[in-house]
Amino acid sequence: MSLQDLVSVSNFYGKDPKFVLAGGGNTSWKTAETLYIKGSGTTLATIAADGFVKMNRKALAAMWGKDYPAEEKQREARVLEDLMSARESTEQTKRPSVETSLHDLFPQAFVVHTHPALINGITCSRQGENTIQELFDTEAVWVEETQPGYVLAAKVRHALDQYERIHGKPAEMLFLQNHGLFLASDTVEGIHALTARVTGCISARMNIFPDNSPVTFDRDRAVRLAPAIRMLLMPEEGSSIVTFHTHADIMALVKDEASFAPVAQPYSPDHIVYCRHQPLFLAACGDPEEQYALLQDKLSAYREANGFDPKIIAVQGLGIFAWGRTKKEADIAAEVFQDAVKISVYSRNFGGPRFMAEEMVRFINTWEVETYRKKISLAGAGHKRLLEKIAIVTGSAQGFGKGIAEDMAGEGANLAIADINLELAEINANSLKQVFGPGKAIAVQVDVGSEEAVAGMMTQVVLEYGGLDIFVSNAGILKAGSLEEMDLRSFELTTKINYTAFFLCTKYASRVMKIQHRFKPDYFMDIIQINSKSGLSGSNKNFAYAGGKFGGIGLTQSFALELVEYRIKVNAICPGNLFDGPLWSDPEKGLFVQYLRAGKVPGAKTIEDVKKHYEVKVPMGRGCEVRDVSRAIFYIVEQEYETGQAVPVTGGQNMLK
Repeated sequence: MSLQDLVSVSNFYGKDPKFVLAGGGNTSWKTAETLYIKGSGTTLATIAADGFVKMNRKALAAMWGKDYPAEEKQREARVLEDLMSARESTEQTKRPSVETSLHDLFPQAFVVHTHPALINGITCSRQGENTIQELFDTEAVWVEETQPGYVLAAKVRHALDQYERIHGKPAEMLFLQNHGLFLASDTVEGIHALTARVTGCISARMNIFPDNSPVTFDRDRAVRLAPAIRMLLMPEEGSSIVTFHTHADIMALVKDEASFAPVAQPYSPDHIVYCRHQPLFLAACGDPEEQYALLQDKLSAYREANGFDPKIIAVQGLGIFAWGRTKKEADIAAEVFQDAVKISVYSRNFGGPRFMAEEMVRFINTWEVETYRKKISLAGAGHKRLLEKIAIVTGSAQGFGKGIAEDMAGEGANLAIADINLELAEINANSLKQVFGPGKAIAVQVDVGSEEAVAGMMTQVVLEYGGLDIFVSNAGILKAGSLEEMDLRSFELTTKINYTAFFLCTKYASRVMKIQHRFKPDYFMDIIQINSKSGLSGSNKNFAYAGGKFGGIGLTQSFALELVEYRIKVNAICPGNLFDGPLWSDPEKGLFVQYLRAGKVPGAKTIEDVKKHYEVKVPMGRGCEVRDVSRAIFYIVEQEYETGQAVPVTGGQNMLK
């Protein structure tokens, strides 16, 4: 046995959402002298050896001989001081879990504490205690709902001592009412065997199971509500993300307010920490204006009653919206609430739901330990220029667009990788998620020349993130050729993608942005066309491309005038030649090859001749790079006093007149 075994078993259960969600769950490993326990706020799924706090068991045992204050806050503060002092080394910076003393009570080497919805279907049910006794007879210990922290540890200590006196052996299973499951064993294999036996026995007693199958819902209604909710919940200084969720069980719960009762109150501390103690239920209105008015009234009443905003808003006949300051926070709220949905279903097998007692809810709502745990688990965003902005970059599966999306993600944006090549878009979105975290990017298949596809793209992004802050119209094509060589089909396709698509994308992007403006009038948003230096001056034997780009500047200026009243800035960026990108350098379809074949460069006999011809035209001595365009995007987003501009990024090749 080693610390590495603890890491292994922690990762195993931490990565399985059937056992652990968000930063929940806990694990420990002990020897005669020391106990290693998960640091508060760390995540079992990814924890490494340095994520555990090494505790002195003699110091932990000494805590039971102390008299702690009866007053809650004073008591927990003193207990925390003693736990911090019980660390083996003062050089350790991590805070030990509040459950440290409880883990130390088990004599077994390994203790694993999880919150499976399957198990909590019993612990959060009316017949929970009787069912556990029937299923496991003399094997399990049941402890009724108790204040977490020192009070819970003391009650568990008494229950474990009593069990060992009666049965002559230490308990291996501990069920905590409205909380979860503890399993203890001297080996990792023993933990796995206990887990399989407990889950198997409980599953065999059930005949009602969750149903998360897809359902049909009113997408237009969801898309209208999400940006409104996002803006109404956005802090004065900060960010806001809203995600939408629905499936068969959720739809059954939001049928009406009475149907919502099984999830209207919390089942466990995690539900309070990550979802608040009470969701907001919004009745359906046929008229959008009435729905907006009701939403505002309900939010105001909720704030007045609770002193904070809801994390979950359920809408009759539609589904639930989960809110957070970050994508991570919103996703966790949604995940944990859907855990409550599962528990509500499982509990029907055992007499129906049993919610947390009001005094327990009050305690968790104000408990410093849970506030700290949540703060640590959701930390890490830092200061970034596009922090939690919602952005779409079209044509971002490869080339220029891919680089722009990567740079924007690096500055904290949530990215929709929108491209006609879905397979490549998914590869790039997955790469961004690996670097920047789950949920930070999604792949969207779109043909920007199709109105239906563009509308669908906007819907997908709004349901995933709650709105739209930055739209980058980057998708484009280039077909060079003289008047005699260019056919009508190629000309119209080039115009459709480089000109008409910008109109379609702006039309649907601005619809979302206008809703956001309505509920937060001082909020700035951006529509940015990646144009070209060919949009600033004519291009020999490249008129189809240049014409579309010239037209793009006209659209940019016109859209800017129309949308400025909604605080939507519309600007264009006109990059110079990206010589190293596939647009220019692809050996079969690149511009160097096309220009050579079209005879656009007099006297050029090789691709290298064409490249040199264009390099010498740039005063800065190099081609345009992705980072140059990304910096222009950041400038456009950050400034609040320019719209309708065409910003050249050409290395001096094109200068404003």
